[in-house]
Amino acid sequence: MKIYSDRELAEKLDSRVFRLLSETADQMGLECYVVGGYVRDLFLERPSKDIDVVVVGSGLEIAKAFGKKLGKGTSVSLFRNFGTAQVKQGSLEVEFVGARKESYHRESRNPIVEDGTLEDDQNRRDFTINAMAICLNGPRFGELVDPFNGIQDLQDGLIRTPLDPDITFSDDPLRMMRCIRFATQLNFFIEDQTFSSLEKNRERISIISKERIAEELNKILLSPIPSKGFIDLDRCGLLQLIFPELASLQGVETIKGRGHKDVFLHTLTVLDNVASKSGYLWLRWAALLHDIGKPRTKRWDPQHGWTFYSHNIVGSHMVPQIFRTMKLPSNEKMKYVQKMVDLHMRPINIVDDIVTDSAVRRLLFDAGDDIEDLMLLCESDITSRNEQKKQHLLDNFKVVREKLKDLEERDRVRNFQPPVDGTEIMQVFNLPPTKEVGELKALIKEAILDGIIPNEHDAALEYVKQKAAERGIYPSGTAL
Repeated sequence: MKIYSDRELAEKLDSRVFRLLSETADQMGLECYVVGGYVRDLFLERPSKDIDVVVVGSGLEIAKAFGKKLGKGTSVSLFRNFGTAQVKQGSLEVEFVGARKESYHRESRNPIVEDGTLEDDQNRRDFTINAMAICLNGPRFGELVDPFNGIQDLQDGLIRTPLDPDITFSDDPLRMMRCIRFATQLNFFIEDQTFSSLEKNRERISIISKERIAEELNKILLSPIPSKGFIDLDRCGLLQLIFPELASLQGVETIKGRGHKDVFLHTLTVLDNVASKSGYLWLRWAALLHDIGKPRTKRWDPQHGWTFYSHNIVGSHMVPQIFRTMKLPSNEKMKYVQKMVDLHMRPINIVDDIVTDSAVRRLLFDAGDDIEDLMLLCESDITSRNEQKKQHLLDNFKVVREKLKDLEERDRVRNFQPPVDGTEIMQVFNLPPTKEVGELKALIKEAILDGIIPNEHDAALEYVKQKAAERGIYPSGTAL
């Protein structure tokens, strides 16, 4: 990070937006500060698009005046019930709020708000690194106001609350999720007293909506090393409350000296492996859930030891319910994750045997356009400490990839539909729409996937005529 003097901060903020904000505030005789994430990210030298402004006075009035100064293409949205406003122009977005102090009822995270001073406003902030403010008024332009030494915490890589963490977290329990999310995103540590307060207040998370919790989980998942967040969620006891299915992956059971790996730690390793290669949120969700069915399928077999037969199928059936509970989208994103969980054992099963064209064709057909994501997930799933075994599997995956490329170019089986469809089958054999039509169409698909016939119309038509004749079905007009 970079430490700036007030003069250097003034230079950093020397842009049309901040100069217009300064001019507007001075003309209205109001104290005005840029606060929160924008200030934090300025010192961390991270890009930050959204600008939060605190005004000692009416945030609504200064927002309207600032919007007029910005001119053409500016929209001003006023939220009078909350005392906030938003000004947008193109990609620029500035949020305004009047300085305030807050008090809470225990059963709600919605505060009772009163007008306050800058000090009151900084006291209500979640963490010291988000409680810094930079003055925008002319004589003090660029002056840092940092009552809780957030700069030092940025330097030390520390997350802590400005005031008593028990009050901070009990008042608004979502801050517990935000605490772990910021620590994960920034790779910071949570200060000891603050972490103890997470443990003490974890039951308060029950008043937070599933949507808000899922939003924070998504941000943790999109962090550079997402496992850090899930380990902290587990350590403070929040994971068991917000995601019991994931928490149940923990632990190792041993019978007759034979134990299995800790599936929770394995899952986090796979998640980090995927995160190092892909920023796609839903592939990261697939990594998090790929073994979610293992606790329900775990069995002890005296001959084979611990088994988890069909855990991929059981896990894929769990995905829709998990998404519903967490209020995650139940659309194509959920179906994508479900498919990844269902198919994640297929490539490894292929490489355990001889890599046949037929098996690879079927994998390509079932995975469709998501084949690259599936292969990345499966390669990330190789976490064996036996380096020789690990390298052997990775080498075999290379063979699978080469076959995928070759078969795709030659047979075009990704997302294919049989070249002779049901309508043509009904016309050729003068059949009504019956189960038999579907069965003949399925025979064509299986023959192409098995490499018996090429993925071509004429070959498929001849093949289906042959198979139909075996069932006593002939093309219309054919003499018997």
